[in-house]
Amino acid sequence: MRLSIFTTILAAALVGGCGTPSFLITPVSNTQKLREMQVQGGRGADKVAIIELEGLLSNARTGGFLQPTENKLSLFKEQLDRAAVDKNVKAVVLRVNSPGGTVTASDTMYELLARFKQRTRKPVVASLQEVAASGGYYVACAADTIVATPTSVVGSIGVIFNTFEASRGLDKLGIRTESIKSGPLKDMGSPFKALTADERAVMQGMVDEYYARFVMVVKDRRPVADASTMKLVTDGRVFSGSRAMSFGLVDRMGRLDDAIDRARELAHAPRAKAILYKRPYGYGGSIYASSQVPPPRAEVNVLQLELPMSRATLPGGFYYLWEPGL
Repeated sequence: MRLSIFTTILAAALVGGCGTPSFLITPVSNTQKLREMQVQGGRGADKVAIIELEGLLSNARTGGFLQPTENKLSLFKEQLDRAAVDKNVKAVVLRVNSPGGTVTASDTMYELLARFKQRTRKPVVASLQEVAASGGYYVACAADTIVATPTSVVGSIGVIFNTFEASRGLDKLGIRTESIKSGPLKDMGSPFKALTADERAVMQGMVDEYYARFVMVVKDRRPVADASTMKLVTDGRVFSGSRAMSFGLVDRMGRLDDAIDRARELAHAPRAKAILYKRPYGYGGSIYASSQVPPPRAEVNVLQLELPMSRATLPGGFYYLWEPGL
């Protein structure tokens, strides 16, 4: 047994003054194993496993004080492995609510899901919730059927690499940076200097390569009508769920219940119950479990550069990510 923080800090203002913050500490079992939880009734032993694809997709452990820590990629693999070995799991529903994430994490999740289907022959239905954009949609393309609500945000098919340039601001402060580097392109993308034409060409080449891979996945997996429609849906814009269905990015309209019913239909298991896999406390994982979020890059010894929180906490790299307003 170990002690784990069970609730958030309880702070209350008392009559005549401020109260003292207090903690509620509850002893819990020190388990890292996923537990099966039934979330919708059914008869018999057959199951439909709901696997969550939520938030920013990355191969990094996130969370912290008063929050559970998880590696999204590791958890995804654990859940798929659990569904694969359970003979009573007849189908999987992928519950997607994600704006995407890193190129590699998104692509790895897509491949894991595709291999799960090939290995187990169990049908997979993707249920798009509020947002299934960029990398979130990329992973959903591995499903046999994609179900969305009319108001789901779908699309943002493309790649982004964000950087910023602070050299002129540093000049005004009398601050000068210098890189001792092994080659002329070693510090390309650095915020402390402007991109050269050669650096921009290299970065654009990588963006184009990752973008071509995304487009290939959509072409292979989705019934988009023609080349002009494909060009439209892959230019980075987002669509409502109903509009996405008109272009072939989505198969049908429906809620999560409808996606579960479709999974039962594809699996020929009409009485299957719906389950989730949850880890009550602690951190566990698969072979991907050890990675942690690196510290923000935008800092030097004499100056702290403040960025929007969602961008500042992201490690540098290429993203299949929809990030409006950042």
